[in-house]
Amino acid sequence: MNNKLLRRALLACALAPLALAAPAAFAQTYPNKPVRVIVSFPPGGAADQIARAVSQPLQEVLGQPVVVENRAGANGNIAGDFVAKQPADGYTLLMSSGGMVSVNPHIYAKMPFDPTKDLVPVASAARVLVFLVVRSESPVTDFKGFLADIKANPGKRSFGSPGNGSSPHLATEMMKSMTGNFAVHVPYRGAAPALTDLLGGQLDFLFDPGIALPHVRAGKLRLLAVGSPRRSPLFPDVPTLAEGGLAGFDADTVFGFYAPAGTAAPTITRLNTEINKILNTQPVKDRITAIGGVPAPMTPAEFAAKAADDSKRFGAIIRERKIVGD
Repeated sequence: MNNKLLRRALLACALAPLALAAPAAFAQTYPNKPVRVIVSFPPGGAADQIARAVSQPLQEVLGQPVVVENRAGANGNIAGDFVAKQPADGYTLLMSSGGMVSVNPHIYAKMPFDPTKDLVPVASAARVLVFLVVRSESPVTDFKGFLADIKANPGKRSFGSPGNGSSPHLATEMMKSMTGNFAVHVPYRGAAPALTDLLGGQLDFLFDPGIALPHVRAGKLRLLAVGSPRRSPLFPDVPTLAEGGLAGFDADTVFGFYAPAGTAAPTITRLNTEINKILNTQPVKDRITAIGGVPAPMTPAEFAAKAADDSKRFGAIIRERKIVGD
């Protein structure tokens, strides 16, 4: 080997470890500035509370501020579109219900972005249950009585939801489909304003994503049933709708974090690892459980597979009930 070829070979050997170390070095330098978490629903709702529960400890482990911002509207599309168009550098994340990916493409004829192509799953955060609640002064005391009341008053009972296609809305449509009953839907821009109107007497019932539970404990609302395949660990004595006669009823959704497509794999891995650790800490478990959720750490691939399964399940009821986005 001549001297020129020898020098080239030695240089290649010297550079090889640096090339292999580049992804690791990138992961170690992220982040070096504040990270934004854009929440797709208003303050006070389940997505907002989960985002804030995770963001504070995430800030501590990343060593940079993690700032939560709310951009509500269009069942998550406004926030989703905003994040999808941000630089894919890991500094802008989305916290949203799973409905943005598994529901919105079914209810909007045209979307400003494609959630399955323009966003990538980072970390699942929580399985969010829905709770069927009425005001405490309602004469209805159980699910059987609730169904009898709806049947006896077709079109005279109203319910609210965080918007068309939201999990509380779909839960009610599933129930209406399975029972043949009818009630008037009043969509809101989030769960919190719908809850306010239920407490104020403007609505008759609500499938609540967990924020009404303090009012249940305070005696202002009555919990009739849980829209999950399993009973809530918070209320083990409250039956599911399936136990109430609606076999197979499942309105659970998974809330989690997303990033713009093209975000570096080491960044996704770092965030997923840290968020999963955080979800297993007792303070965060307690905060998620307090709103009726169940911590649900997953890999990004598992999170994507769950969204695909939910898309099939919810797509069926959306087509049947002819639900469209508002």
